[in-house]
Amino acid sequence: MSNNILCNHCHLEFDPSVMIKEGELHFCCKGCQGVYHLLQDKGFESFYEKSKSSTLAPPAQTIEGSSSFDSQSFYDKFVKINDKGFCEVSLIIEGIHCSACVWLNEKALNKMDGVIEANINFTNNKATIVWADDVVKLSKIIDMIRAIGYDAFAYDAMTQEHHVNKERKSYYLKMAVAIFASMNIMWIAVAQYAGYFSGITQDVKTILNIAEWILSTPVLFYSGWVFFRGAYYGLKEKVVNMDLLVSTGALLTYIYSIYITVMQHGEAYFDSVSMIITFVLIGKFLEVLSKKNAADALDVITKNIPSEVKIIRDGIITQCKLDDVKVGDSVVVSSGEKILFDGEIIKGSGSFDESSLSGESNPVYKSVGMSVVSGTTSIDADIHFRATKDFKHSTLSNIVTLLESAIHKKPKIQQMANRLSEYFSSLILLLALVTFLGWWFWPNSFETSFMVAVSVIIIACPCALALATPVATLVGLSISASRGILFKEAAGLETMANIDTLVLDKTGTITVGKPEVVKEHLYREFDKKLLYSLVKSSKHPIANGIAKYIKEQTKEIQEIVFDEYKQIPAKGIKAKYKNIELLGGNLKFLHEYNFDVKFTTDDTAFYFVLENEIAAVYELKDKIKDGIQELITNMKQNRIEVVLLSGDHKNITTNIAKEVGIKEFFYEKTPQDKAEYINTLHKSGKKVVMVGDGVNDILALASADIAIAMGSGSDIAVEVGDVVLLDDSLKSLNEAFKISRTTYGLIKQNLLLSLVYNALTVPLAMAGYIIPLFAAISMSLSSLLVVGNSMRIRYKWKR
Repeated sequence: MSNNILCNHCHLEFDPSVMIKEGELHFCCKGCQGVYHLLQDKGFESFYEKSKSSTLAPPAQTIEGSSSFDSQSFYDKFVKINDKGFCEVSLIIEGIHCSACVWLNEKALNKMDGVIEANINFTNNKATIVWADDVVKLSKIIDMIRAIGYDAFAYDAMTQEHHVNKERKSYYLKMAVAIFASMNIMWIAVAQYAGYFSGITQDVKTILNIAEWILSTPVLFYSGWVFFRGAYYGLKEKVVNMDLLVSTGALLTYIYSIYITVMQHGEAYFDSVSMIITFVLIGKFLEVLSKKNAADALDVITKNIPSEVKIIRDGIITQCKLDDVKVGDSVVVSSGEKILFDGEIIKGSGSFDESSLSGESNPVYKSVGMSVVSGTTSIDADIHFRATKDFKHSTLSNIVTLLESAIHKKPKIQQMANRLSEYFSSLILLLALVTFLGWWFWPNSFETSFMVAVSVIIIACPCALALATPVATLVGLSISASRGILFKEAAGLETMANIDTLVLDKTGTITVGKPEVVKEHLYREFDKKLLYSLVKSSKHPIANGIAKYIKEQTKEIQEIVFDEYKQIPAKGIKAKYKNIELLGGNLKFLHEYNFDVKFTTDDTAFYFVLENEIAAVYELKDKIKDGIQELITNMKQNRIEVVLLSGDHKNITTNIAKEVGIKEFFYEKTPQDKAEYINTLHKSGKKVVMVGDGVNDILALASADIAIAMGSGSDIAVEVGDVVLLDDSLKSLNEAFKISRTTYGLIKQNLLLSLVYNALTVPLAMAGYIIPLFAAISMSLSSLLVVGNSMRIRYKWKR
C-alpha cells in the first residue's frame, strides 16, 4: 500500500521523505508552499474549492526574469494605448486547463492596483489586459501570473500560426497511426468474416481478436485522445458535446470487445472501434482545413505586412518602424510595394491595385495631389507621399481590428444553435439508453442491444449542428471583406438579412457627395479670403465644393484665422473676424436670422452673409451615384421599403427622389429629426438600416438596427457604423444586402440539413439498421456536407 500523500496546493502525490510540512499542511516543494500562502494572503483560498480535486501544474522552478516585458522594444511591438490612455496587451497564459484556472488568473489580476481590466478566453488561453502604466508595470503583472503557478508570453500572429501548424502536424501523425492500424485490422477482419462462413475455431478467433485488440489500442487512446480530452473538458464545464458521444461509443465498444476476447464467447468489434475513431478523426481534420480555407480570404488584406518602411528625414531616405512614422512624414514607395499609410502623393505617379479593399480588379491611376489608401499595392508607381494618418489609425489597421472583432462576435442564430447542440447531445445519450433497454428486453440479447445503442450514440451529429452557423458566417465575412464591405460584427449579417426598411441619406450616399458650383451670384464686393477661410475649415461637401471653386479662381489665396468659428449641423457656419460677422449656409439658416431672401433655386444654394448683408449666392449641383437603380430594384424585389431622409431643402430632395424612383422622402431634417424618424419606425415594428456618411447622420446611424457608413465619410460616422463601405459605392451597398441574405439563407439550410439528417438516421439506428462503422462514416459525412454547403457562397460570388 502506497504511503504517498497529496500536496495541499497542486494535489499531486509525493513521497513524504521530500515533504515540506507546516502544521497540518503538506507541500511537495517550496513553489507550491509559496503559491498556497500567496492565495491565502490575497483572499483567493476559494480557488481550491473551484478546482476541487483536480491536479495542478506545480510552479516552474526556473523562470526567465520578467524585466524584459518592460523594455521599450516589447512595448513598441505588443503594447497598444487605447482611447482612454491606458496600456493594453494580449498574452497567452500557459498552464490553464480548466475554468478554475481562468477564474483564479482573472481574480488575481483584477485585484492588482492599476489593472483596469483582465479577460481570459478559455478556448485559446488568450488574455487581454488593460492597465495604467504609471501605477503598475507589466513586469509586475507577469510576476503575479507566475506567482500563482502559471506563465505568460506575448500573443503574436506569427507565433499563433506556428501553434496552428504544430497542431496540424499532430493531426497528421494521429491520422497516420489510425489509418495504418485500421488497414491492418481490416485484413484481420477479412479473415474473421471469411472464417464466419467457412468455419473457424474459437482459439484462432481469439488470436485474431487479440491482434485486433493490440492494433486498436493506439488508435483509441493515441489517435482518439483528442475526443477524450474534449469530452473531459466539456464535462468539467457541464456540457455534453460531440466528443463525449464519440469517445463514449468507442470506449464502450472497446471494453465490450475485451470482455468478449477474454471470455472467448461472442463477436468482438475492435474493427469498429478503430474505424469509428479513424473516420471521425479524418472528418474533424477536414473540418479544420475547411474552416482555415474559409478564413484565408481574410488574410489577403493583412498578409506580408513589412515591419519597416522607407521615409525621408533631413533629405535622407532611412528605414523606419511602422509605429515610428508620424503624420506629415514623407514615405517612399517603390513599384510592387504595399501602401501602409493613408496619405497624399507629393511626387511621382502610377497605377495601384486596390482590389484587396474595394474588390475592383482594374488598376487605378494616381498622380500628385491624389490620395493613397493603406492596404493597396503599387503596381508600377515609384512615389513619395505625405502620411495623413499614423499606422494605428490607418485604414489597413482599422480593417484588421474590425475583422478580428467581427469573427469573435457570434450571431444570435449561432448562439441558439450552440445551445441546441448541447441539449441535443444529452437527448441522444438518453435515446441510446432507451434503445439499449428496449432491445435487451425484447430479443434478450445483450450484444445486439449494446451495438445498436452504440450506433445511436455515434450516428447522431451535434457537430454538424454546431458548424451550421460559424462556417457560413466566416465565409460571408471573408467575401464581404474582399469586396470592400466590412461588417464590425458577424451578427450584422443576420440582422441585415431580416430588415424591412432602408433609410438613405442624400448627400454622399445617393449622390457623389461632391457638389460643384454651377453658378455664382455676387451682390457686393468682398475679400474672397473671408469666404474661402469660412468654407475651408468645414468638412461639409457643399463647403468643400465652394472652397474648390474659389481656389480654382484665385490660385494664390491664403487662409485666415477667425476669432470665433462655429458650425451648426444641417444649417451652416457662423464666424467672426476683427469685429466682422460672417454667416454661410442654406435658406433655412438665413430665415432664422430674419433675412429677406429673394433668390431661390431648385439646385443646392449656399448663401454668404457679410456684415448683415447677403454678399453672394452659390448654386451647386451634385451627381447621382451609379448603381442606384439596381439597388432600388433589389429592395423592391425583396419587399424592403426605401426612404430618402435629407437635410436639404424641398425642391432638391423632391427632384432627387423622383429621378431615382423613391416614393417616400423627407427634406429639411435636422440630425435630431432623423433620429426621431428612425425611432418612430422602430415603434411601428420596423427593422431599419440607415446609410449615411456625415456628422449630421450620426444620431440616425446610432438609432438604426444596422448603421452603414461610407468609408470616405466623417471619422465619427465610420466609427458609429456597424458596416463600412470602403469604396462608397451603391453597388457595394447592394452586395452587402445580397451577401447577408445569402449567408443567412445558407445558415438556415445548414440547420435544416443537420436536423433532417438526425431525424432520419437516429430512428434508423434505433431500429437496428445501421452498424457502428457506417454510423461513424455517416456522422463525418454530415459535418462535411454542412461545411461544403457553406462554401457554396464563395464559388457563387466568384462566378
